[in-house]
Amino acid sequence: MKRIIIAGGGTGGHLYPGIAVAREMQKRYKDIEILFVGTENGIEAKVLPKEGFKLRTVRIAGLIGKGLLKKLGTLIMIPMSLIDSFKILSEFRPQCVIGVGGYASGPIILSAVIRRIPTVILEQNVIPGATNRMLSYLVDKAAVAFDDTKKFLSKGCSAVVAGNPIREEIYNRKAERTSDKFTILIFGGSLGAHTINIKMAEAVEYLKDMKDRIRIIHQTGDGDYGVVRDAYDKAGCEAVVSPYIYDMASAYSEADLVISRAGATTVAELTACGKAAILIPFPFATHNHQEMNARALERAGAAEVILNKDLNGKLIADRIFYYANNRDRLEEMKKKSMGIGKRNAASKIVNICGELFAGDV
Repeated sequence: MKRIIIAGGGTGGHLYPGIAVAREMQKRYKDIEILFVGTENGIEAKVLPKEGFKLRTVRIAGLIGKGLLKKLGTLIMIPMSLIDSFKILSEFRPQCVIGVGGYASGPIILSAVIRRIPTVILEQNVIPGATNRMLSYLVDKAAVAFDDTKKFLSKGCSAVVAGNPIREEIYNRKAERTSDKFTILIFGGSLGAHTINIKMAEAVEYLKDMKDRIRIIHQTGDGDYGVVRDAYDKAGCEAVVSPYIYDMASAYSEADLVISRAGATTVAELTACGKAAILIPFPFATHNHQEMNARALERAGAAEVILNKDLNGKLIADRIFYYANNRDRLEEMKKKSMGIGKRNAASKIVNICGELFAGDV
């Protein structure tokens, strides 16, 4: 029986690559048990039970972007998180620990290194986050999405370019259209995006003349759900509004156009599905990596980029109107998107982990 721990999360951008690897592990090995380790406040606490995976939690929080008192509180939590991690490792006895990013991956990976358990980290962005930079000095392997990432890791780190793992159901789901209307999928990452939500609520006022031709699927996050729902209702626009979309595969399969942020996992999903997109990079992303992601798709002809500072309701409405009336352009973008998509990253990462199972792949 093989036992694997996948540690990290906090946001969908970290969690879903881990789920993709877990699914590939289950396909590859029939005698495998997988345990996720995260925090009780991260998105993993909501998503993993629905995905059928077990979750254990450690007591830890992030340091970046917090006030002094909160940082001190987090520093106090570090010893507790290590105690939690050692307990989990002792009870579960994994043969390999995979860190998918996010602060929850730090203590469990560090504890695994101390226990001499094989370790792998996943890095989805060109420029790695602080946790993975530190862990690159300690782990056995790193699986990265971009070759340029290697120069930001420890010189002694064994890094392999694998791509960004995507859940198979995301790109294998056949189109399940429930409407003939031009369908727009809008989301701002797993936690929602306030600016996109509010500007989209403004945009529907400019879309009234074409409300009978369009359908909107909108993931708002918890904070703006009511405001956005009311805006669509007032405009008489057909819309499916949810704080969180659990079945993202169906949402992608229905979408003619996607309007979203440009996190690494989102970009990987868009290209794996071959979706045309309007990308609005989060302006405060570390090292501005979202704009880097978005510009890569723009250069490939797969997406249009609108910067957050330029966003307004009329502009969104104008671009929706343009794509709804220029299907040839939309189809061209979809082909370009599909052309740069990578679907085998999860398999490559399982191969990397397999090398650590005493040569048993």
